[in-house]
Amino acid sequence: MELAYYSDYAVRLVNTEQPERGTDSLTSVEAVRELFGPAQQAARRATDSDVTRLRTVRSRLRAVFEAADAGDEVLAVDLLNALMMEFPVSPQISGHEYRDDNGRPDWHMHIADHAANATAGYTATACMGLAFHLTDLGVDRLGICQAQPCRNVYLDTSTNRSRRYCSDRCATRANVAAYRARKRLESERSARTGRTAETTQDSTPATDR
Repeated sequence: MELAYYSDYAVRLVNTEQPERGTDSLTSVEAVRELFGPAQQAARRATDSDVTRLRTVRSRLRAVFEAADAGDEVLAVDLLNALMMEFPVSPQISGHEYRDDNGRPDWHMHIADHAANATAGYTATACMGLAFHLTDLGVDRLGICQAQPCRNVYLDTSTNRSRRYCSDRCATRANVAAYRARKRLESERSARTGRTAETTQDSTPATDR
């Protein structure tokens, strides 16, 4: 469904902060406007107040992903429902694109923008998109990157539900770290085996020739 596309709004907002690294890119009106992407008309309403408001929403959305990642799907749904009740949407049928030469519109569901401020509009869109993604693919498709120290969130759209990282870069970094850890363990084992062999040899009584 078209509305599932808006789930990326939630991912973009949550990933403006990396708690483990102590970084936060959501610090200005310009940063708020960048979150909207092509939706420039909605972004024009952004003010300094939206920075603080969206940071609060960001924490609540991260909690949804954390609950899903921990396997508590009931909590994840409850947290998302609470946001949607606070930031309701007004759906409408839209037909901006055309699918044939006769001008017949490609009708699809669209979220009408009647929000009082930029935060309300962005949050309503993000939550509705996330809700459609969650109900269509499952709560376990909401994940948190396992490549430390990254804690970016992601939406798993893989066919076998196997995604564990937010990006190819993090996946490569995690694989390299795991490879190096295995090599260190092998080296330590070899060193211990060598020391054990030496100790055994030294403690063996010499025989008369």
